[in-house]
Amino acid sequence: QVQLVESGGGLVQAGGSLRLSCAASGRTFSSYSMGWFRQAPGKEREFVSAISWSGSRTTYPDSLKGRFTISRDNAKNTVYLQLNSLKPEDTAVYYCAANLDRDGATKRVGAYAYWGQGTQVTVSS
Repeated sequence: QVQLVESGGGLVQAGGSLRLSCAASGRTFSSYSMGWFRQAPGKEREFVSAISWSGSRTTYPDSLKGRFTISRDNAKNTVYLQLNSLKPEDTAVYYCAANLDRDGATKRVGAYAYWGQGTQVTVSS
């Protein structure tokens, strides 16, 4: 079992930045890869980023490359998502998720076995 708790969301003006954190507990953190997804009201869950167990491999959709950065600290059992140059369309609930394939770093929702409760990010114009 893996428990995930996100934090760091909030209200920010367009152009601003936030850093989201996801603290993991349960299984050894370095035994799985991690991902971030987001879901806006009335829309499907969207892939944001993923990172392999070592951090050596990261994945982003083309639409978010250059603005968002994923990282992890295995000593702290935490994965981070740095959000820069935020836009109103980035408003959503952001979820972290754990993939038991430690080299996964995939955008596929079904690959993730464990999910956090989400943290709200609201970007005002």
